Amino acid sequence: MTQLGSSAPVAAVPAKLGRKRDHSRDAEILEAAVDVLAEVGFDGMTVDMVAARAKAGKATLYRRWTSKSDLVLDAVSCMKERDADPAALPDTGTLRGDLVAMIKPHSIEDSAKKTRVMAGIVSLLAKEPELAQVAHAAIMEPRARINRLLLQRAVDRGEIAPVADLDTIALIVPSMVAYRVLMLHLPVDREFLLSLIDGVLLPAVGVRGAAGSG
Repeated sequence: MTQLGSSAPVAAVPAKLGRKRDHSRDAEILEAAVDVLAEVGFDGMTVDMVAARAKAGKATLYRRWTSKSDLVLDAVSCMKERDADPAALPDTGTLRGDLVAMIKPHSIEDSAKKTRVMAGIVSLLAKEPELAQVAHAAIMEPRARINRLLLQRAVDRGEIAPVADLDTIALIVPSMVAYRVLMLHLPVDREFLLSLIDGVLLPAVGVRGAAGSG
């Protein structure tokens, strides 16, 4: 029998847990964000547009990303993860052969899409320095890295001199592609890429291009 005035122990009430976030659709949402960015740019993009493209509830996106800038930062970052495996790069025996073998319809479209994404975030870069670093790592650096690997392979087999500035030369094609899309608003096609390889990149490392051949 409990005495009056005594305090009976109170059973502990477990804290109510918040709703667990579901990240299973993050990849689809980020892919949709990249597509919208490429089409309308950061200024024209809304979180609602991304939700509609991904066929996801708006609340899902707002719980996961507190702002449009956060969503864009994650979307651009995830582009880096889809780059080709360096181990799968072509090995034709010549630098030109390797570079030309990299020109495929899907790679051209992917490069153009990445450049359109870069164009779409220009207005945000000055306000978000972190995004500039992410954009470089996700858009420019992957292709430059592949070019460096192909150039180093050419050095190793004695095709080009080891004194070549590989870091700078590796940026020639990505930079010219970006200029063509961003400044000239012209498409990137096989002929344009071949002209860069034969007319600019190969002469820069002392190799004669094969003009007229594809």
